[in-house]
Amino acid sequence: MNEIRSIVSEIKKGNIKPIYFLMGDEPYYIDKISDYIEENVLDESEKGFNQQVMYGRDASIEDIVSSAKRYPMMAERQVIIVKEAQDLSRNIEKLVSYAENPQPTTVLVFNYKYKKLDKRKKLHKVIAKTGLVYESKKLYENQVSDWIRRVLSGKKYQIEPKASQMLVEFLGTDLSKISNELDKLMLILPKDTIIDDKHIEDNIGISKDFNNFELRKSVGEKNIVKANRIINYFAENPKNNPLVMTISLLNGFFTQLLLFHGLKDKSKGSVAKSLGVSPYFVDEYFLAAKNYPMRKVAQVIAFLRDADVKSKGVGASQTQKDILKELLFKILH
Repeated sequence: MNEIRSIVSEIKKGNIKPIYFLMGDEPYYIDKISDYIEENVLDESEKGFNQQVMYGRDASIEDIVSSAKRYPMMAERQVIIVKEAQDLSRNIEKLVSYAENPQPTTVLVFNYKYKKLDKRKKLHKVIAKTGLVYESKKLYENQVSDWIRRVLSGKKYQIEPKASQMLVEFLGTDLSKISNELDKLMLILPKDTIIDDKHIEDNIGISKDFNNFELRKSVGEKNIVKANRIINYFAENPKNNPLVMTISLLNGFFTQLLLFHGLKDKSKGSVAKSLGVSPYFVDEYFLAAKNYPMRKVAQVIAFLRDADVKSKGVGASQTQKDILKELLFKILH
């Protein structure tokens, strides 16, 4: 986020690059920078003649360069934004000659999502010299909760760790989806609200009692009754609770538990850092470690791999519900 702030700050100061090449696996920040340029570099009165949006699937490099070489009309600059620029990946190196000597009155923005320029090739080196190359990297799951907290804090909201974790488990690491849900919450809730699991359940539709977070917790506690209630709920609502996601989450938990067993320093801070979890959740690992010795954890990981294969229809004719029930029985006994 510091890099984003720096880019925006330079634009605000008038230090605007002739080329912005925005690339990488996380589209959220690519869109944020591109949208900021689209909304703020030109005045509204200048945009009609001097702002153009092109799409990679419809335009060639030659088309883009031709437009970029034009002069602005009654304005200091023109802005050209190339969306879905990854569709130009086969021919993107043709941009080299323009990038070596870009039109100083043009701001050319490429939204190159889910792909990256090869740093060894000339184009990357040239744009890094004459313009700006920004790589938007996908956040790891254990980083997303902190991202949610920072975003909300900047808007004068707080969020409880459980509520944040529920969002991550339901929406994954897609920052655009999470941002949309946070926007909905902030429209409904007044500033200075501490967002909790009840807010998430009431406004986003994620059950605060029947979700993967609660399943993981009940499994760690060896709470057989609660775990079975949750999997029965999952079986009745398979679209919202896909088996592959449940298996993945449990596999992540037991992999972390295996790492926990191997830690020499088991202070809370060290455990949180080593496992990549919030200190709020560390006690769960201490309890789970008592319930699952290292040998049992290794067995559970094998059970999870077997269930993952079955869930994909390999060598099994069981229903998703039966696979999950069999898995939970093996884990809890």
